Amino acid sequence: MTPRRLLLTLALVVAMCFAAPPATARPARARSAPANAGMLQAAFAAAAAEFGVPERLLLAVSYNLSRWENHAGAPSVAGGYGPMHLVDVGSRFDAKGKGDHIPQAPPRTHDTLAAAARLRGATPEQLRHDPAQNIRGGAALLAQYAHETVGRLPASAADWYAATARYTGSDEARVALDFADAVYATMSVGARRTTGDGQLVTLTGGAIVPNRATVRGLHLRNTGYNPVECPGDLDCAFLIAAYRQTDLADASSYGNFDLAARPGDGLDIRYIVIHNTEIDYGLTVRVFQDPATAVSSHYLVRSADGAIANLVKGRNVAWHAGNWYVNGHAIGIEHEGFAIEGATWYTERMYRASARLVRYLAQKYGVPLDRAHIIGHDEIPGPTPQFQAGMHWDPGPFWDWDHYMQLLGAPIASRSGAGNKRIVTINPGFDEQAPALTYCYDGGVADCRPVPRQGANFIELRTAPDPTAPLIANQYISADPTLANNWANKAMAGQRFFLVDRRDDWDAIYFGGQVAWFHNRGGYNTAPGGGLLITPRAGVASIPVYGRAYPEESAYPPDIPPQPLVPIYEMPAGQIYVAIELVPSDYYWAPSYTPTADDAGHMVVRGQTLYFRIFFNHRFAYVKSNDVVIAPVGETE
Repeated sequence: MTPRRLLLTLALVVAMCFAAPPATARPARARSAPANAGMLQAAFAAAAAEFGVPERLLLAVSYNLSRWENHAGAPSVAGGYGPMHLVDVGSRFDAKGKGDHIPQAPPRTHDTLAAAARLRGATPEQLRHDPAQNIRGGAALLAQYAHETVGRLPASAADWYAATARYTGSDEARVALDFADAVYATMSVGARRTTGDGQLVTLTGGAIVPNRATVRGLHLRNTGYNPVECPGDLDCAFLIAAYRQTDLADASSYGNFDLAARPGDGLDIRYIVIHNTEIDYGLTVRVFQDPATAVSSHYLVRSADGAIANLVKGRNVAWHAGNWYVNGHAIGIEHEGFAIEGATWYTERMYRASARLVRYLAQKYGVPLDRAHIIGHDEIPGPTPQFQAGMHWDPGPFWDWDHYMQLLGAPIASRSGAGNKRIVTINPGFDEQAPALTYCYDGGVADCRPVPRQGANFIELRTAPDPTAPLIANQYISADPTLANNWANKAMAGQRFFLVDRRDDWDAIYFGGQVAWFHNRGGYNTAPGGGLLITPRAGVASIPVYGRAYPEESAYPPDIPPQPLVPIYEMPAGQIYVAIELVPSDYYWAPSYTPTADDAGHMVVRGQTLYFRIFFNHRFAYVKSNDVVIAPVGETE
């Protein structure tokens, strides 16, 4: 049987093992609610009654801006405060003490904090820090916008559509109407969540059809045709990244991406990689348009309003993952922000715009909507040992994978469900934990201190079933284990591992060649998962684990140097891991600048070696298919 026929045959078997099981309900976690847990709900009701705004509308507007969070009175990167995200233009580009950033041109909006304060007869400071006053300010603005757009306070919530669009402050049709549509969709389906400070808020859903005719008086701008690869209803502009030589005498000196013809050239697109920029939006665009920086991404999402820049066409290979094999099979999406500041930059409008983009890309390229294929940069392995320690850790522990996958229509729990009980899907609940982490804000010289607590996307792993046991380590990382950017001891939401043992309230998994323990009382931090379980073949002490799935040496033609196959880890005999997919080996040869993606300057080298991509530690990895066998384990605990 040829390798390609073997791949097809194995793929059928593997697909059956990888199929997502049905959804399951998340077990309830015992949690002490604050005595005033209904205070925020009452504040919405009171403000709605005071200003004549439909309560469901007020709740839905707030949900689509802040998810009802107050963030302890701190502004978002857009300068928005409180549950109603009232914007103070003067604080928008604060950058949290990072004064070396080039400020960007602000998105079109207005100073809603000051306007709401004037309407309320209050001070801006009150609206910044008092959630109830903030909600009253937002309600007052909506009431004013209703008078401006339809001349009255409409009796029907359907007629508040224009006022809702006006709340964005944008005069671009796609931005304003997209927000209004999202608000009315939330009113239809409803929402319920507990905020980070313990406030339970419920929006009861009910069918509603907005009166879109009310927006005629807003005189919204249609920005016209853009040659972008985006959903038509997203605010998306084509801002092409640099593709040119940096030394005209040397074709190998160029940036910032490579021409290709994906997926028709054999480089199938399998992964969508979520990044964050660590610089602001405007500077990121300039970096990507400078060929000397040697970096790019296909897309960039702005924090303040979810506006998207399409910088590299999907057929081409952007330089974003730090792993050439992954680059060849991935689409990269950068998100404006700083990983350590989390929700300050990761706004609801950013999440929603990004999720809509990912749904579009997943459908276009056939990428599964699950956490094995919608991945963070921090889940990508270094290609060889010397690159492991320096691999990026974005989007970091404060990216809300729970919420993001829900927006994709593929919640983490639904990808686990009633699966194999020996496979655990990490599912800790982002909003229900706030781990103690530290960070070195000056790169580790002196300014190392605790990070403000907020929701997080991981569980901590220890060497024994004891809360005082050391956190597990990684051979490439010597940093303080409490650091937020130390990924060695963190298993992330949506990742899947083999359940080795269970003692009281503790579970153990195989993780990066170790046995790692985590607290899991009542199974709250996990859900049963699916997948193919693999283990090293008989007769070996261990097998090599790779950071890329490159071909064997004999696959390369004489004029292309073979790429070395260097293991990054070892998998000990007897250990068991979850395989994600079976992939063919390939290498995209593109060593220099060429005006076109011609065969002379670009070639996909295809090998006969097959690899399994596996959940290995915080980062996935590859093992050769002939080094492993299907693990002989059942589904009983």
